[in-house]
Amino acid sequence: MLRDTRDAAFWDRIARKYANDAIKDMAGYERTIERTRTLVQGADAVLEIGCGTGTSALRIAPVVGRMVGTDVAGEMVAIAREKAGAQACANVDFEVAAADRTAGTAGSFDAVLAFNVLHLVTDRAATMRHARHLLKPGGLFISKTPCLAEMSPLLRLAVPVAQAFGKAPHVSVFAARDLESEIECAGFTIIEQARHGSGRKDPRIFIVARAPDFESAQGRVDEEERRVREAL
Repeated sequence: MLRDTRDAAFWDRIARKYANDAIKDMAGYERTIERTRTLVQGADAVLEIGCGTGTSALRIAPVVGRMVGTDVAGEMVAIAREKAGAQACANVDFEVAAADRTAGTAGSFDAVLAFNVLHLVTDRAATMRHARHLLKPGGLFISKTPCLAEMSPLLRLAVPVAQAFGKAPHVSVFAARDLESEIECAGFTIIEQARHGSGRKDPRIFIVARAPDFESAQGRVDEEERRVREAL
């Protein structure tokens, strides 16, 4: 919880600068947005965790029924709300919440988006479990994540130094195969993987994963109950 508070303070501090920074690979970003827009549908309820200043959520909102964006940093959410008002986007709500503690009942959303955030959360397993909890049976968990283990070793060395001076938040180092395994361990089935970057090598992996449908989820519950009965 203390780590979340420190990270929120970091993102609050840089929020206005972050909002003004240009997207470095606009073509790669557009590929991600356009692919995501084809995966969601007109009546869908969609959640984006770690929404930052709301740029992506506001791009997705026009093609879905309801859009919710959450972020741990209140200043990021304030900027997102300003943007929504300026764009007169009426079907989007922005809320302050940690990625693994977003409010909502089971099966509230048709899709959960996690763009450039899974390397920043302190508990990825809890975040993915919570996403699965919030998804309807068969819902989609769509993520794009920088895999720092595939990036320059100099960057990995620089991160702890920056953190020591309060210049960087919590950052996890892992490879794409590690992330894929974690997503599957959370109960999802990966149905699509891609690299949308414009460069020759893109360390950001785009993954589409499906939550269990009702029958498969019920089958796991029945199996667990059977094991408990046999253990008694």
